[in-house]
Amino acid sequence: MSDVRYGIPPPAFRLPAATRLGPVRLLVSDLGRSIAFYEEVLGLRATRDGPAAATLQAADGRALVALESRPGVTPAPPGLSLGLYHFAILLPARQDLGRFLGHLSAAGIRPGMADHLVSEALYLSDPDGLGIEVYADRPRDAWRVQGRELAMATDPLDARSVLAAAGDTAWAGMPAGTVMGHVHLHVGDLDAGASFYHAALGLDKVVWSYPGALFMAAGGYHHHLGTNTWSRGAAPRDDQARLLSWDLIVPREDEASAAAASLAAAGFSVRDETGAFTAADPWGTGLRIAADRNPDR
Repeated sequence: MSDVRYGIPPPAFRLPAATRLGPVRLLVSDLGRSIAFYEEVLGLRATRDGPAAATLQAADGRALVALESRPGVTPAPPGLSLGLYHFAILLPARQDLGRFLGHLSAAGIRPGMADHLVSEALYLSDPDGLGIEVYADRPRDAWRVQGRELAMATDPLDARSVLAAAGDTAWAGMPAGTVMGHVHLHVGDLDAGASFYHAALGLDKVVWSYPGALFMAAGGYHHHLGTNTWSRGAAPRDDQARLLSWDLIVPREDEASAAAASLAAAGFSVRDETGAFTAADPWGTGLRIAADRNPDR
């Protein structure tokens, strides 16, 4: 959206409006247990990539989550630590969210729930304690703007209304059109996070009055990335389950190169790898920037 009238653009390079997210990569303690969870609870389809790795896809084959395991990895430490707060899977429509909520209820799973004004969301954790959001957006013309800032909140979810939206159709797994909507991270400092993700990477600031949090996006979305300082814990160790990296997808290769160059010019280390650029934020969370290989999907 080139006519977005809210948010604060970055001072120099700005990510293109068509920027989207690709898969998240997770380190898990027990690959078989995690595959069972992501298939049975989330309704993703797993493809083994070897004895210690798997890719999880929606019904149309879009990869959403990549798993890998290593000997000696333990679940995420109890409580909140730096790094992943949650990754968020965006469903195509509200009725899909209702079907998913019905599926969780039938399985005896009680998720967290919230109405964020721009979206309606369910929250749960995987077997290693890694946070997951599954949500559906409200139409953009229903989003409210306060000055230059998009209005977001955490209000109670009208679960009955969401369930009713499902109609008579049962949940049959993550439907075609499901995408990775956003990633939300615990960071050590909001200003340092903004220096990396806003000023250097090129995301717009969209919501900055939410207590202890900053939400950023491209193209006027409510957020592709959330950062918060709600945790004062340390970053997880190498032998603990965690988010290894997340993918930021831009339309063209020159835009990926420009984003990488902007990070490098700001003093951050960037690696040019085959088909992508990789970097890490100040707390070690990996970021992979790549051009869109499936522009028509």
